[in-house]
Amino acid sequence: MNSLQQKFLYYSKRKSFRYGVPFLLLMVGGSFGLQQFAQLRYTFSKKGALTRQEAEKYGINMKKKEDVTLEGEYEKIKDLDIEHWENVRGPRPWEETSPSGTEAKH
Repeated sequence: MNSLQQKFLYYSKRKSFRYGVPFLLLMVGGSFGLQQFAQLRYTFSKKGALTRQEAEKYGINMKKKEDVTLEGEYEKIKDLDIEHWENVRGPRPWEETSPSGTEAKH
């Protein structure tokens, strides 16, 4: 055996080598991995607000900012009856509803 193999065998039997080196590799490698995920966050967060022209290009009709006010929206909903309501269960993606709309098939 050469001296390099002997040194490796000597250090591989030590707890500090067997547990410390993998720990340090995980810490250093993890920091580089997290750096990549953080970079994705900052890359895609620099998107600006959606403009009226972009929205119309995608088929979305936006109201003008002057048309939508807090008081106007309050006037629309203040007459709603929120005390008497019924909880209606929506269909699940795996359930098919019959044409009559009665029960879902299982």
